[in-house]
Amino acid sequence: MSDLYSEQNNIGIQNSDNSGYSYYSTAPSEPENAPKKKKSNHTGLKILAFLLSLVVVGAGSIQVYKFWDDSKIQMSEEEEKIVVPSPAKEIAEAVKGGTLPSSPPPQNLPSLFDIASRTDAKQLPDIVDEIMPSVVGVSSTFEINEPYTSWGWGGFQSETRKRQATGTGTGIVMTDDGYIVTNAHCVYDEEYNAGEAVDVYVLFSDQSKHDAKIIAYDTETDIAVLKVDASGLTPATFGNSDELRVGELVIAVGNPLGFDLFGSVTSGIISALNRQISINEKNMTLIQTDAAINEGNSGGPLLNSCGQVIGINSAKMSSSYGSASVEGLGFAIPINEAKTIVDDLIYNGYVTGRPQIGISGVDITESYSTYLGLPMGVYVTAVSEGSAAEEAGIKHGDVIIGIEDEVVNSMDELNKIKNTFKAGDTIKLKISRDGNDIDIRLTLQDANADKAGKKSSTETTEAAD
Repeated sequence: MSDLYSEQNNIGIQNSDNSGYSYYSTAPSEPENAPKKKKSNHTGLKILAFLLSLVVVGAGSIQVYKFWDDSKIQMSEEEEKIVVPSPAKEIAEAVKGGTLPSSPPPQNLPSLFDIASRTDAKQLPDIVDEIMPSVVGVSSTFEINEPYTSWGWGGFQSETRKRQATGTGTGIVMTDDGYIVTNAHCVYDEEYNAGEAVDVYVLFSDQSKHDAKIIAYDTETDIAVLKVDASGLTPATFGNSDELRVGELVIAVGNPLGFDLFGSVTSGIISALNRQISINEKNMTLIQTDAAINEGNSGGPLLNSCGQVIGINSAKMSSSYGSASVEGLGFAIPINEAKTIVDDLIYNGYVTGRPQIGISGVDITESYSTYLGLPMGVYVTAVSEGSAAEEAGIKHGDVIIGIEDEVVNSMDELNKIKNTFKAGDTIKLKISRDGNDIDIRLTLQDANADKAGKKSSTETTEAAD
């Protein structure tokens, strides 16, 4: 376009002024009556000057040619191969042929699987083939005490009756002799206060069924261990969740909406790591993914692109979250955290090292503080016998207003800081007693030490009345 434009606008242009506009200029014609100039007698001099000008022009042409020739010699072979396309020529050809110049051929761009996979990744179908024998369906039967009203001679009477309900989830084979990991909520119900399942069986990918025994579970971390009487099973390969990166490819396997969709496979990426999520009033640190996770996927594996289990699928955000509509928000328990919990559940029957003070208390809110004349904090309503609190000298009626030099106004704040320590650690509490503030040092006890040999570690000592 630029070449055509310059060529068309230079036709007949002789001069240009500073205004930027080009104009035509012609020499004025001589008047008819103007006196004629006398002819020069210097013809020989003119011929000589002409010959000299030829020599100068010829020499100049030689120099110009030499300049361009030398510059050409200095150009590299790559530079010589460069061909600058002429926009004017392309447009002219397009106009003449009635079509636009063809676009360059598309390049072979990498797929999402290529750019999101690890360097040692496997083919997705191979990953699925390897993991399927290690994925099981978990079916649990619960007994629910259901209230109802009956009519009798005494009128309407409120009673309760037991009914059974069945829930399904997913599990992962850990050992060839039958240990299986799943979510605690697959075998222990808190929503309907049904408690522990009365009957559990697992379904393998070959459609074989096995009765399962509940070894132990921990509702705080939502992990449970089952055991089937079998041998020669195919355990899954477990990876390192600490090596995960946001944007990395992951694959989820599970049984959404029951066993009719057994072994469904979905894929996505790691959306976030160390995501702090509150589920059923329990704070958890989870992996976030946009791989589809639905009801029934709970307890199933989240795999990396090498086919290693790096998470246990646990939860998803509802499609209706408050006033917003959300999709692609699934969460999984990091496998490195799960391994420690699983070992404790198998060998101890509970999670060890969970710290405990040994009190029951109620929050003193701002309004209660004004009404009762007490500082905001945690009012101690009871001290457990033989607990760390009793040994440290904490009494009924004390108000805990600080821990480790941090102000606390509620039991939740107290527990949040306390849980950053482990059993055996010594902490400092600030107590308000009879209008005076005192510091008390306390050695935390193991919250579940009295649960050795028991399945559940669900009770919490420090809860508001």
